[in-house]
Amino acid sequence: MAQVQPTQHRRRPRYAGKNPRKFEHKYKEHAQDSETLAKVRAAGKTPAGLHVPILLPQIMQVLAPKPGERAVDCTLGSGGHAAALLEAGATLLGLDQDPLEIERTETRLREKAAPEALIVKRMNFAGLPRALAEVGWEDGADVILADLGCSSMQFDNPSRGFSFKHDGPLDMRMNPKRGVSARDMLQKLSASKLQSLLSENADEPRAEILAQALAGTDQVSTTAFAAAIRSALPFRLDEDEREATVRRVFQALRIAVNEEFTALDTFLNQLPDCLRPGGRVAILTFHSGEDRRVKHLLRDALRGGIFSETNDDVIRPSAEEIRSNPRASPAKLRWAVKA
Repeated sequence: MAQVQPTQHRRRPRYAGKNPRKFEHKYKEHAQDSETLAKVRAAGKTPAGLHVPILLPQIMQVLAPKPGERAVDCTLGSGGHAAALLEAGATLLGLDQDPLEIERTETRLREKAAPEALIVKRMNFAGLPRALAEVGWEDGADVILADLGCSSMQFDNPSRGFSFKHDGPLDMRMNPKRGVSARDMLQKLSASKLQSLLSENADEPRAEILAQALAGTDQVSTTAFAAAIRSALPFRLDEDEREATVRRVFQALRIAVNEEFTALDTFLNQLPDCLRPGGRVAILTFHSGEDRRVKHLLRDALRGGIFSETNDDVIRPSAEEIRSNPRASPAKLRWAVKA
């Protein structure tokens, strides 16, 4: 009689030291182990793949959702803001163009939401009027929220290519199944086009010298691209300014790859018609190019009598929030109420 061989137990990969550097090794953070998350946050860092909703109390105060009202989260992300809107009793329409994150977020939200309280659609927020029509909200929503920042899941995952924190392919696409990657775009850009892109998308003061060095080059990975940016800069720059420049160049290229300003301009032009009378809108921006567009739209709509109220001064995260979530640092909140 043949002997049955015992099944060999496969051990889970060990946690790579006290402070593992690679995204894929941080399984305690991915599993949201409470002790590990507390230690990471105490160190002033954001746990890997965990997106913390920014300015949440302030957003909920200005949006003031009521039970039964129609709410739209135009950038669903990991669902932190959306969960709060659902808890307030609103019926929520959530939009997001990222096919990799939207399913996970919908699953989490449905664990606590009534089936009829949540509708999720995979689309860019530039398609907001179409989304409203598809769910029978042709006359608009009572609450609209747009968080224009990238989520931590996108930034932290090296395979998405958004950050030079870890090595990964230079991709940067919100929807990896559509469009041109950052690597391919960079190879096709002329120096003059890249210079304009850096100036317009990131207010980069050294756009000309960077464009001359980087346009048309084949940058395979995020870390290689970051190194090429540093090499193109004058030696006199200190380390902080070098790293700030790298961040600006990554930002400018990401905006171009995803046509973010085109989508934002479309969304803002359609926004007033997507709100019911008395409806509230809140928009979180993370750099000057976004904030200028939002500020001008809300200001002009207020002067034209479309909005009855908006904030003169932007709302920013407190020092305490920035300490616990450093990625909140550049955030600015603007809001308005439709007449």
